Amino acid sequence: MIETLALVPWETAWPYILATFFLAYLLGSIPFGLLFGWIAGAGDIRKIGSGNIGATNVLRTGNRWAAAATLFCDAAKGAVAVLLADHYLHIPLFRALAGLGAFLGHLYPVWLGFKGGKGVATFIGVTAALYWPIGLLTCASWLATARAFRFSSLAALVAATATPVYFLLHGTTLFALLTLILAVLIFVSHRANIARLLSGEEPKIGAR
Repeated sequence: MIETLALVPWETAWPYILATFFLAYLLGSIPFGLLFGWIAGAGDIRKIGSGNIGATNVLRTGNRWAAAATLFCDAAKGAVAVLLADHYLHIPLFRALAGLGAFLGHLYPVWLGFKGGKGVATFIGVTAALYWPIGLLTCASWLATARAFRFSSLAALVAATATPVYFLLHGTTLFALLTLILAVLIFVSHRANIARLLSGEEPKIGAR
């Protein structure tokens, strides 16, 4: 029945649409940075550095394993959401919905008063699950920019900007549109970083 959902009127598909988005949101809302920060003995990482729950702020505690675990799990929850939607529903639209839901869950988790991370790792996880070669290009864009300039935020903005272009060049318009929306949200979540970059006050990677 699920395999033939594309042939079912969209009125019938709405329960699947809502369930996909809601479950992906719940998965994306798991605050791994906060959890690993506590486990590492750093306390509430929202009270240090940028106040963010992402891997970059966890790294500012000096605990590299906690930062690496946060990076991996934040990426994994985006990828898992997309892959599960693909496994059970087999329709690109549901993969896109799952990616959007997981990403919004990370940015606006209900458990933390809708104040979450900035979405970079989850963005990479979603992108890789949508089409892994483009996921590699996204990672390469981030790594090249980070290596050249040593600013995590700048690397994130460059990678986010490039990814919709990669999908568009590949001919996957739906995923190009999705990643464009996610890229805009990344710019919004990095607005303070953008201001600090322009003023020369943005801390470099590894700074406490």
